[in-house]
Amino acid sequence: MTKKICVLPGDGIGPEITAEAVKVLKALDLGLEMEEGLLGGGAVDATGNPYPEATQKLAQAADAVLLGAVGGPKWDSLPREQRPERGLLGIRKQLNLFANLRPAILYPELANASTLKPEVVAGLDILIVRELTGDIYFGQPRGIEMRDGERFGFNTMHYTESEIRRIGRVAFEAARKRNKKVCSVDKMNVLETTQLWRDVMNELAPEYPDVELTHMLVDNAAMQLVKAPKQFDVMVTGNMFGDILSDEASMLTGSIGMLPSASLDANNKGLYEPSHGSAPDIAGKGVANPLATILSAAMMLRYTFNLEEAAAKVENAVKKVLAQGYRTGDIYEPGTTKVGTQEMGNAVLAAL
Repeated sequence: MTKKICVLPGDGIGPEITAEAVKVLKALDLGLEMEEGLLGGGAVDATGNPYPEATQKLAQAADAVLLGAVGGPKWDSLPREQRPERGLLGIRKQLNLFANLRPAILYPELANASTLKPEVVAGLDILIVRELTGDIYFGQPRGIEMRDGERFGFNTMHYTESEIRRIGRVAFEAARKRNKKVCSVDKMNVLETTQLWRDVMNELAPEYPDVELTHMLVDNAAMQLVKAPKQFDVMVTGNMFGDILSDEASMLTGSIGMLPSASLDANNKGLYEPSHGSAPDIAGKGVANPLATILSAAMMLRYTFNLEEAAAKVENAVKKVLAQGYRTGDIYEPGTTKVGTQEMGNAVLAAL
């Protein structure tokens, strides 16, 4: 059966890094069918819409979506509904991609690239599971209006127990394949929404007697990620807290340019993208790190297409390239070989 991939290069460095991931996928000779579409700022420029109808049809018809990055200062002054990020939120919502998986793995060769001491981060392997289609990012009512003669901004945080339960199951199932520990992050001492979150996670726990469930308040979790990150295995949390904590965790690994991500629906159809942004300051210079995008493609092979062997091949090729001393600028240190985007992609191909 044909495996269809919708490729959305996006903005900034997006086209450069997705090109390298596409090269790697093609080299595996898995009969993947790929078709490109527009998303983000480039889509606004071409159609006036950050998530145009043609892209919507393409994404819905595909088995998986490979995304580069969206956004940049060029579009910051546009009306909110036309901003590139609305395209990203739109595709997540339309495809019901409720589970965001962000691994934070420190490769031994990059221990010195982390801002923390090597002994604190050596061997780090965390999976952050973030709920992606609810919470304050999507809650209504929201807006800015005049009240009592001054501007008043408001957003609404809410979750249903079914939304919490389904993301909780994703976390428990993931933990079963790892070290069987789930830390659920909330702010139940202040927010009723997250009191419900904790209650539902506790109700789920007996279904997974082989997995240890702990709870942590989000402010403490942010501190512990820096203080003693190796205590965590799987962390599960809501949309806003997950957005912040996963970016914090990414820097433990030395560079956000190393971190892939997967956003999945209930049937493992997914959108796969690097955790970093569009980096407009280095766009077009051929210096961006494509490894997070290549590793996102590996996650696609594992989660959507169930091709574990092919996924491991790609991940092992990345490990080999790092062991050989190849580095893009973001992870470069004296004594290693500095390469550009295409050279790093070619090195992964050679290692494959």
